[in-house]
Amino acid sequence: MRVDKKQGETLKNKKNMPYDVILITGDAYVDHPYFGAAVIKRFLESFGFSVAVIDQPDWKTNKDFLKYGVPKLFFGVTAGNLDSMLANYTPLKKPREEDDYSPNRIAGKRPDRAVLVYCNKLRELFKGKKNLNGEPIPIIIGGIEASLRRFAHYDYWDNKIRKSILEESRADLLVYGMGESAIAEIANKLKSGKKVSEITNVGNTCYKSKVIPERCTLLPSFSEINGDDSDSKKLFNKAFKLAYEHELIAQKQNDNSSQYIIQNPMKMLSSKELDYIYELPFSRTSDIPAIKSVQFSVLSHRGCFGKCSFCSIFFHQGKLIQSRSKESIKKEIESLKKHPKFRGIIDDLAGPSANMYGMSCSIKCKSSHKECMDCHIMNSSHSMFKYISLLRMARSVPGIKKVFVRSGIRLDLLGKLPEEKEYEYLYELCKFHVSGRLKVAPEHVNEYVLKIMNKGRKNDFLGFIKIFSDVKSELKKENINLQLMPYFMVAHPGC
Repeated sequence: MRVDKKQGETLKNKKNMPYDVILITGDAYVDHPYFGAAVIKRFLESFGFSVAVIDQPDWKTNKDFLKYGVPKLFFGVTAGNLDSMLANYTPLKKPREEDDYSPNRIAGKRPDRAVLVYCNKLRELFKGKKNLNGEPIPIIIGGIEASLRRFAHYDYWDNKIRKSILEESRADLLVYGMGESAIAEIANKLKSGKKVSEITNVGNTCYKSKVIPERCTLLPSFSEINGDDSDSKKLFNKAFKLAYEHELIAQKQNDNSSQYIIQNPMKMLSSKELDYIYELPFSRTSDIPAIKSVQFSVLSHRGCFGKCSFCSIFFHQGKLIQSRSKESIKKEIESLKKHPKFRGIIDDLAGPSANMYGMSCSIKCKSSHKECMDCHIMNSSHSMFKYISLLRMARSVPGIKKVFVRSGIRLDLLGKLPEEKEYEYLYELCKFHVSGRLKVAPEHVNEYVLKIMNKGRKNDFLGFIKIFSDVKSELKKENINLQLMPYFMVAHPGC
């Protein structure tokens, strides 16, 4: 095998041997670190596995699914960067007219509930086929659609409770969260001769089992939460709360079966491991519209400990902040300068909450994560200014004209700094890294609704406005005009 770094395509060897892994994705393939299929492909290739990608296959025919034959190890299935129902429909359940993850924004290139459709198609077409271990070809599902549906869940589109997608798809394993490490470990175990049914100890995975591990938290079963009565709804809330608070979890899906869905704890990556992923040779070149806003963006970290009740980042990426090293980020910035379309402007240098970069605990904390926002380790000046230090490094790289921060910042976190430090932080951020509008997300101004949202207080936003107004006035003297762009949410439950 060899990798054409310019195009990001794996080329078969002369013997035309089958691929180790075949990935099916609902997105058009984009060789960029912000696109899941590309990250998994590049990561597996870096360990010597051969990988083919079937992007946006026509599920109404067989041809696309058959073009690479039978994989030696497994099929990997993902709906893409978005849940397929969200990609296909508006919140009012109307079909979307465009899809940024498809060529020319053409809608309809992926099926509804893509993971289920793709898995059913593979079971139909490859029935009786074996992998190198002599077992039926395993199907491993992952991506946001699989990750957020890993337990029995409320489905907005059907307005009902649905079973785990691992149960509905009849897949063999589910990889949740950011799955590079898990999928590589699975590939190595299969290559070494293990059967997929024996792979029960990999982090970031869910599997089916009749045996519940020790110290495992048992959620209310599907049948217990699937009802219109008040008891069922209370048990649904209990299941949701337990899934947020624990990592080793089990849930029964069928009353007439002794089988459970078991979730292994999430594996957190070290800076070195995260650096390795984002230093892989992505081409960052594509005609797919979705690349335009992120083509020259650089990810600084993963995870969020904010736990906003309307947000899935915590459930998908985890509560612990996993940050890249400054050296690796600088190396990526240097590599951007070699791209023929790069003009010296970094679109965004951030993570889910920009100012959480570097905010990792130096101790093994046993408290509930909800206290992280108030923890003196997390919101100290030293922790908070790690991000400013990163931005200073980035804009000092020769040839870099501008480094923008387009991801939102947590104003309630910033507000925990002493006033003079908050002013210093905002002044530097706004002067060098904001393109006229600073985005923040207070979400609401009603104290009761903010409490339900698990957001900060109304005064956090009012205090922030005061500091921002002072910074704005000072920068106006330097002919820098700023605006504040607050995001508010309407129709939240409880509003």
